[in-house]
Amino acid sequence: MADNYLEKHREEYELKKAAFLRKKKHLPKIHQREISRPDDEAL
Repeated sequence: MADNYLEKHREEYELKKAAFLRKKKHLPKIHQREISRPDDEAL
């Protein structure tokens, strides 16, 4: 293997991981919305 092979791949991994985490933080959060049912006067 070439010199610094593992170190280079580790650096690439860390950069990809950091980019993924930055992107993940900016995604909109999915909120569970309560479904409010109107009072049905017909019942």
